[in-house]
Amino acid sequence: MRWIINILKNSFFKFPPIKRLLITTISTILIAYIFFNGIYGFRISKVYNPTGNYHEIEKNLEKHVRMLSDEIGIRHIYKYDNLILSQNYIKDEFLKHGYEVIFQTYIVENPSLRKNECEVSNVIAYKDNFFEDNSKKYIFIGAHYDTVFESQGADDNASAVAGMLELARLFKDFESENFGIVFVGFVNEEAPFFQTDKMGSFVFTEELKRKNVNVHGAVILEMIGYYDNSMFSQVYPAFLGLKYANRGNFIAFVGNDNSKIFTQKIYERFKKYSKFPAEKLITKGFVRYTDFSDHWSFWQQDYPAFMLTDTAFLRNKNYHEETDTWDTLKYDWMADLITGLHKSIESFLSE
Repeated sequence: MRWIINILKNSFFKFPPIKRLLITTISTILIAYIFFNGIYGFRISKVYNPTGNYHEIEKNLEKHVRMLSDEIGIRHIYKYDNLILSQNYIKDEFLKHGYEVIFQTYIVENPSLRKNECEVSNVIAYKDNFFEDNSKKYIFIGAHYDTVFESQGADDNASAVAGMLELARLFKDFESENFGIVFVGFVNEEAPFFQTDKMGSFVFTEELKRKNVNVHGAVILEMIGYYDNSMFSQVYPAFLGLKYANRGNFIAFVGNDNSKIFTQKIYERFKKYSKFPAEKLITKGFVRYTDFSDHWSFWQQDYPAFMLTDTAFLRNKNYHEETDTWDTLKYDWMADLITGLHKSIESFLSE
């Protein structure tokens, strides 16, 4: 701070008033632009080449994304039939791997239907009944399956649902005396329900709180399929770019202060078991965009939770556009990511 004061004394205040005004105006505009539009990453990062070793996982991920985004397509309450098709597809995939599956159903307004309302559901899969058995600590792995109005939502958020379904397959034989895993496909993450009491994950976490479920933490997958090895392909909120990577080829772990230990433990294991590029951000609430998914609902109940994301519109130009299609994603990268995440969570649950 002292060197800034010295510069002001020795240089800035010696300028004529008109020049000082000009410098102040330009600086203010520049700072405001960076604050509202972000800044590119400054730290030079390495190119990543996927291993190509996980063909079955890669194939399954692509199958799920194509089904949800291409065959079913746009899925929200105004495309209600598609929303139900998505819900049932997720249910059927969970059932294939031996999970108990329940719908957490509630009613929302829907002017497009004759009754002006409709039923929507979170899709919940588990081996241990977490609502009744409180002897274990539970980890929740979730992703929302709805889209915005005019997007097929391949990256947002079929990629994350696909990742969740693959993790459910990989954990199908998991057993532990201390921990249980619950998978949840959340409805109504997108507008007009975003960060309201009708958001699927908010309804879910309220129920966890009411029933006093032993929540150890939540891993929320939010857009995990878009990567770019090009220099300066990654933008950050405000001044975070001064610290983080300049290539948009990483996955981000985003937690809050209450989730710091939980996030750090899984992040450290991910760095140990995977060479996939990863960045971590623990926010105290003043960094824009860091609560833009279903982890927000867990934070509202003071549950530890972090978002795992490719950073959405800070990297992917197809965000919320008609161009967010299955063929823009990198399934070999996603396979490396899900493999590393599976090993990391498995290690964490074995401690």
